[in-house]
Amino acid sequence: MTDLTVPQQLIARSNRLGSDPKNTNYAGGNTSAKGTETDPVTGQPVELVWVKGSGGDLGTLKESGLAVLRLDRMRALVDVYPGIDREDEMVAAFDYCLHGKGGAAPSIDTAMHGLVDAAHVDHLHPDSGIAIATAADGPSLTQQVFGDKVVWVPWRRPGFQLGLDIAEIKEKNPQAVGCILGGHGITAWGDTSEEAETNSLWIIDTAAAYIAEHSKAEPFGAPLEGYGALPEAERRAKAAALAGTIRGIASKDAAAAGRSMVGHFTDSSVVLDFLAAAEHPRLAALGTSCPDHFLRTKVKPLVLDLPASASVEDSIARLKELHEEYRADYQGYYDRNATPDSPAIRGADPLIVLVPGVGMFSYGKDKQTARVAGEFYVNAINVMRGAEGLSTYAPIDEAEKFRIEYWALEEAKLQRMPQPKPLAGRIALVTGAAGGIGKATAKKLAGEGAVVVVADLSLEKAEAAAAEIGGADVAIGVAADVSDEAAVQAAVDATVLAFGGVDLVVNNAGLSLSKALLDTTGEDFDLQHRVMAKGSFLVAKATARVMIDQELGGDIIYISSKNSVFAGPNNIAYSATKANQAHQVRLLAAELGAHGIKVNGVNPDGVVQGSGIFASGWGANRAAVYGVEEKDLGKFYAQRTILKKEVLPEHIANAVFVLCGPEMTHTTGLHVPVDAGVAAAFLR
Repeated sequence: MTDLTVPQQLIARSNRLGSDPKNTNYAGGNTSAKGTETDPVTGQPVELVWVKGSGGDLGTLKESGLAVLRLDRMRALVDVYPGIDREDEMVAAFDYCLHGKGGAAPSIDTAMHGLVDAAHVDHLHPDSGIAIATAADGPSLTQQVFGDKVVWVPWRRPGFQLGLDIAEIKEKNPQAVGCILGGHGITAWGDTSEEAETNSLWIIDTAAAYIAEHSKAEPFGAPLEGYGALPEAERRAKAAALAGTIRGIASKDAAAAGRSMVGHFTDSSVVLDFLAAAEHPRLAALGTSCPDHFLRTKVKPLVLDLPASASVEDSIARLKELHEEYRADYQGYYDRNATPDSPAIRGADPLIVLVPGVGMFSYGKDKQTARVAGEFYVNAINVMRGAEGLSTYAPIDEAEKFRIEYWALEEAKLQRMPQPKPLAGRIALVTGAAGGIGKATAKKLAGEGAVVVVADLSLEKAEAAAAEIGGADVAIGVAADVSDEAAVQAAVDATVLAFGGVDLVVNNAGLSLSKALLDTTGEDFDLQHRVMAKGSFLVAKATARVMIDQELGGDIIYISSKNSVFAGPNNIAYSATKANQAHQVRLLAAELGAHGIKVNGVNPDGVVQGSGIFASGWGANRAAVYGVEEKDLGKFYAQRTILKKEVLPEHIANAVFVLCGPEMTHTTGLHVPVDAGVAAAFLR
């Protein structure tokens, strides 16, 4: 460790602390280190503080994520601090203390690190520490748990004054290794990086051990009859059936702004046990306390007040009633606390929805945000358990929560966020997506901001293709035999449980048999139709049900073929089923338009590159029909087109994006030829 530079020591410590969820939540907390370097301008030593910048995550922090400030300039701010009423001005002042170039923007907690007289400081959000911080008798508990080694700091909004408060506490309590920040978290310090880390972990582990030893047997109250967890298969089936409606609830305001929320579902024992206990309605209504938590989860969740045995229909009806009550309640919260200079209300829909016996649905602008919101509410449940086990859970009051949620600095951070990609917030399911057109389409949609479910007959190939596209927050692979109704429903259920719903469906799965009429068997004909005509119908039916429940519109796109309108030899089974698919587009466009669902098609021709169909024998057969070498089939197809260009999977993917993108919102029932120009296949 001694061979490492000061910032390297800080990064190593931060990564260790941040990689363990018992220490802090994702992107929560911050760490710092002080040291001396040579000023390149003067050649003289200069004291610096390296501190985790705004928006970073401790577990994955790199040196580029640190803000570096001159300590002399930072401490000089004490003399010009205008007081608590002008607290926000101090964040802008940090920019004038920066040393060198690059690095991250200083966070609101920078003062805590710069002003405390310790070489290394950690500020963390451990569940065990926040449990003490949110207990009604937190000050006395702090004394009982830690003696005089940890000092209680009453709640204060993060900022310069909190830094001054902690600096004063450390000065007056030389025996202390840290403090509990009321309603918020912990701060610890040390003369070395190892000492600061040791002190942080001691506070966290000591609090956890005390809670485990002294907590009452049932912190959340006795079991509530009828609210226990359903059997796994039953609860996941119910979750999938409710997912569309709940996503629509969470997306009402977002949809009005042209966006949708992505979801995450968890049925962990932490959530299910909380919802099975008698006190969960009271505790949920109190909301979360730690600013990191409620900024991601909203101040409180929507909780379905029906037993686990309630039917899906009854649950949906009640969820819609509770949604209206939630919106009215949130509007009241805003109206009670807003001032003339407050930012506009950011939406009154819940980000956390709890369903007894089933689990928790969480939402955000993308999958990662939705998943982290769910993780934060699990943190909140753990905090409530600890606080109730020792005392009474008493989070900060709603006025303070509002000041954090609608803080001008938080609003400025939101305004600095980059503009979302065109398909951000949209959930896509692409069938036959392990290769060729399907894989190119899945990549394109993900590249434009969608989250994608790669469905294929082979689970192994589907998962491999999804891994190429991105991690589980971007794409997942599922097995799907589209000719099997139960398998299709399972794939759709997996989609809605992974991402919250479905908005964009690409019916691409297929196979092709190139045979003359007299050589085509009844089984050949039936197989071709089972996979493409019936398969497309089954996928459209299962996904349209979710889209209708969501009330967010959607897109269904069929990858048809120029053969749906062009008559060629030795192609009766394939071309007839493509014509069937083409008319499904028109039929569904007419039927689903009332729900805002657009249905369109793409008619490719001769996409040889990367095609599983061509590789499985179709290519050899078509090459024989046209009298060319199979390796030259792509070139042959190109030469028979008007543009003399080969059609590639990416060209089909581009057409899919155009049809479901922001520029084609008023088009349905259309077939787009992507064939480089085949006059015989012109649409009439």
